[in-house]
Amino acid sequence: MPSRIGNKKLVKLFAYMQFLLYLCSRKGLTETTMETLISVIGGANVDLLATLADTFIAADSNPGHIDVGYGGVARNIAHNLSLLGARTQLLTVFGGDLFGGLLHDYCKQQGIDVHLSERESALRSGLYVCINNKGGEMIAAVADTEAIRAITPEWLAKRSGEINMSDYIVADTNLTEDSIRWLMENVTVPLFIDGVSSTKAHRVVNALRKMKLPYLHTLKLNLKEALAVTQTATYGEAAQHLLNLGAQHVYITLSGEGVYCRNAAEEWLFPALPGDIVNTTGAGDAFLAGVVYAHTKGIDFPQTAQYGLMAARATLMSPRAVNPDIANILL
Repeated sequence: MPSRIGNKKLVKLFAYMQFLLYLCSRKGLTETTMETLISVIGGANVDLLATLADTFIAADSNPGHIDVGYGGVARNIAHNLSLLGARTQLLTVFGGDLFGGLLHDYCKQQGIDVHLSERESALRSGLYVCINNKGGEMIAAVADTEAIRAITPEWLAKRSGEINMSDYIVADTNLTEDSIRWLMENVTVPLFIDGVSSTKAHRVVNALRKMKLPYLHTLKLNLKEALAVTQTATYGEAAQHLLNLGAQHVYITLSGEGVYCRNAAEEWLFPALPGDIVNTTGAGDAFLAGVVYAHTKGIDFPQTAQYGLMAARATLMSPRAVNPDIANILL
């Protein structure tokens, strides 16, 4: 393998030096990819992001400030890709309330095609509430994603023709296990899946286990998710377990330590990029968007992880779940 994980310090130094060289060689890769169509399937929420002004005190009212924005893993990924110049369509279900209308209109304003999405008057829209410490790190969060349960295998099947006209498909595990399995069995183009959370990441792993011929192009998890769904002790063991289940490429984000990525031929450990952290919400979504965007440029594994790290850093520097300046930072 190109990198020997046994000596982590040397691997990190080598990877960082390679990354610096890579940044100097990106000339000619910044043209937009509007001919490439990416379908993103999953959650869309209104985000309430609360950041503490001081140390958190449980069972008490804490001073701080609250930002209201638009989120949801799939919506965030679609928004990032649209900002990077990719032709993007979002497949989700908007609720029939005020939030649903705001989400629908905002997506269209950001250049995201939502014609395959649906608005259900009987459902409430997705809502995500996050509490960050004063350094921007998440303490806890609650996600209400009831509307996404309406995305059933039957719902997807009605749209299968247009879904498979995409060049790439991205999904999140806000979808049910049955819907995730339907995608893995029926899509004919590369499928990328984001694990979302330790609770929901089990859905993609369970779907892989139940398939006779499992195939998933890319699975992205954070370390907590990866260890939880594989019941292993290290990211290397977790990645190998996921490869054995049928994932072809695995990315495990390691928070401030960077990212570990692996396929059948090689494994790499890339350090996190320096930068001030304002907010961590959406960084993982941006990472996967960066990886997918790199694929639209014809960039091979593991260099795709470097685009992911740059996209994640852009989000970490923003108070929003999506940094509106990501294109200027990444390109």
